[in-house]
Amino acid sequence: MRSLRALRILRTGSKIPHHAYQIPKSRGAIRNGYCSVCEPSNDPLLAPSTPQTTKSSKKPVETLPPDHRQLGIDQELFTSSIYSPGSTIFLPNGTKIFNALTDFLRLQYDHFGFQEVITPTIYKKSLWEKSGHWENYAEDMYSVTGRGAEGEKEGRQIGEDEEYGLKPMNCPGHCLIFASKLRSYRDLPIRYADFSPLHRNEISGALSGLTRVRRFHQDDGHIFCRPSQIREEISKTLEFVRLAYEVLCLGPYRLALSTRPKDHFIGTIEEWDNAEQALKDSLDSSGLAWTVNEGDGAFYGPKIDIILKDSDGKEHQTATIQLDFQLPKRFGLEYQAPAPELERKGLTTDDPELLGTQGPVTPVLIHRAVLGSVERIMALLIERFNGKWPFWLNPRQVLIVTINDSESVVQHAQGVIESIQSYVRPGGALDVGGIASASSGLARGHRLSVDIDTSARPLKKKLGMAKAKGYGVIIVVGEKNVASNFLNVDFSGIPNYRYDIRHDKLLSKMEKWMKKFESDEANKAKLGDIQKETDVADDAKEENQPISLQKIRNFTISSGDLKKVLHAFKTAYL
Repeated sequence: MRSLRALRILRTGSKIPHHAYQIPKSRGAIRNGYCSVCEPSNDPLLAPSTPQTTKSSKKPVETLPPDHRQLGIDQELFTSSIYSPGSTIFLPNGTKIFNALTDFLRLQYDHFGFQEVITPTIYKKSLWEKSGHWENYAEDMYSVTGRGAEGEKEGRQIGEDEEYGLKPMNCPGHCLIFASKLRSYRDLPIRYADFSPLHRNEISGALSGLTRVRRFHQDDGHIFCRPSQIREEISKTLEFVRLAYEVLCLGPYRLALSTRPKDHFIGTIEEWDNAEQALKDSLDSSGLAWTVNEGDGAFYGPKIDIILKDSDGKEHQTATIQLDFQLPKRFGLEYQAPAPELERKGLTTDDPELLGTQGPVTPVLIHRAVLGSVERIMALLIERFNGKWPFWLNPRQVLIVTINDSESVVQHAQGVIESIQSYVRPGGALDVGGIASASSGLARGHRLSVDIDTSARPLKKKLGMAKAKGYGVIIVVGEKNVASNFLNVDFSGIPNYRYDIRHDKLLSKMEKWMKKFESDEANKAKLGDIQKETDVADDAKEENQPISLQKIRNFTISSGDLKKVLHAFKTAYL
């Protein structure tokens, strides 16, 4: 059939109508390099086209759902290499999104009581044997050989080689931290967080974009707590998940309780039953709907998984909460507590005699990840926003466009960059209508992503390219802006997601600025012929409603006030 089609093409040339082929409606329509939908039942290449054929071919084609792999190329977010399959190479734009996500979590750690730590990437085989990973997880680990710890000995003899494993999880390292000093019941709960990269030896055929990789980062956290604190800690973690996913506009999600595997688990069945019951009680008290995944738990304990769907409808496990009674025992972890027998059962007493007895108790370990794999959550976000990023996540936040490439205009544009990127002073410098009391701490350590276009291309082309690339804010600078020291700003690239603006005070403040420019004769004279967005202000007056960001296409503002506005947008999710 394909040879006949090729022969027909040679005979007819350009006479073949362009609508003879149809765009595939699904990714699955392409197999082995051949598009199955390119061959309709009535082949137009083997018979003359008719008006009916032309009419049917003009039916609207179903659009494909966003694919983060293609969007990653289009938006210059990440790439990969045959020299390290399954290991993402983040480009500058993708790195900005990655850092924004991890910085967001770090800000929440103070509120939820986590302390960030940094742990090794590689450990001796003996550690993995102690934790149980070597017996139950070795197939998914990378093992390497290292020289003996003593190095070269006298007489040019080399120390005995040792086997190491790249860490697939952070829990053994965090157990080592807990065991590094004596602990009291007063110290608990202790919460550690870790962004160290992890490695898992996934089958090459299972690798897919950012959703299935071999090297990844996880917002990994471990909570060492008393038995009586289990329910409260799990409830707090579920609240952390709810907050984060609400800010990221992800969801709805479902909860699944994964129970003891049939094979490859450590501990007794009774211990597993107790752990599963504790998670069931926590889920019931949360008021959220949940289901059971029989036999899908980790080898060391049952877990609660948070499941999200991508744009194709495929489900991905993201956040997880795992209850573990086994690793603390294997590492000999303990803390001192009064009435240790009751403490182990999660009970308390007021009996002075019992309280007078101190003894060691093994803590409970809760593994938790709010985003899970940062790479996987980025894939879901890339498809969710499809190029229309919230301002705080947008890798292309601000673009300054010069009307021409004259020296005075370019220098003024460079000065604008320095002004809006400068660090914000502590103590309320961000107070735009009362917004920034909680966000000044973030702004002091974070700079806006600002690019500049000083090329000699026509302004219309510059603006069109800026819109196509998805810049949130576009600032236009010309000779009259240099003279007036005011800027023309287009905010219409900022989507109206719920957490872009904490409340209406920022828009109200901006509306007041516009009215001020309209009423102040001195400003009118200084601005000269610079166009002010009076139509937007008039619409707001008539409707008696706050102005909308999508209407602010030419807003006149000073660079100092603009700096406050941009930092308020940057920190509006707090």
